[in-house]
Amino acid sequence: MALERQRGIFTVEGRLSIEALLASPYRVRSLFVATEHAARAAALVGDRPIPIYTMPAQEMEQVSGVHFHRGMLAVAERPPLPSVAEVVEGARTLLVLEGVGDHENMGALFRNAAAFGVDAVILDPRTTDPLYRRTTRVSLGHVLRVPFARVAPEGWPAALHDLRERGFTTVALTPDPAAETLGQLVRDAPERLALLLGAEGPGLTEAAMAAVDRRVRIPMEPGVDSLNVATAAAIALAARRGLG
Repeated sequence: MALERQRGIFTVEGRLSIEALLASPYRVRSLFVATEHAARAAALVGDRPIPIYTMPAQEMEQVSGVHFHRGMLAVAERPPLPSVAEVVEGARTLLVLEGVGDHENMGALFRNAAAFGVDAVILDPRTTDPLYRRTTRVSLGHVLRVPFARVAPEGWPAALHDLRERGFTTVALTPDPAAETLGQLVRDAPERLALLLGAEGPGLTEAAMAAVDRRVRIPMEPGVDSLNVATAAAIALAARRGLG
């Protein structure tokens, strides 16, 4: 992953993710596919001037160093990220992530963001790279569709104050029993919402918790400590859209 960033590229795996990539603004350099998928890859690319390299699946795994069963890889250029100010312009709902390091959770979070109308995702300096291959695959390619920006190390958690100044109600999702319930937040229906979530286990830092307007919990049965971060985000975002 570090090598990909150094070279300004990222890799996408699987037909659905490649379809999303081809429909996105990202510039695709090439496709690398198993021989039996060559015709399908050509149909996806159409008349775009994108080279397609093929070889038998077993040899493909040896060359790529990746064990996968979908038989299709693509390499695209990694553009400079937009600024936080650019992606929040005109946005109503933001997902803000602090310290999320699990690639599958990240993919699920972007899939949820797309499903529930999140306008952009804001990443703190420690959150993992959304363009990692597994993340893109788990997101079903939605990580290529939902805009995202990363806060510089010196800008966190001050970025949460900046969002407030831009008119967002900043809300930390927490299992703390002293926090207000999600239902209350839904009833208040803030015009612009920035929903903050942290990694499972450590959760949100005290500095981030101190910087938000509100702390909100999802009511659960006694004895249940917390939910998976992507599950919790899905519940809160669905409630935001009036589906919960």
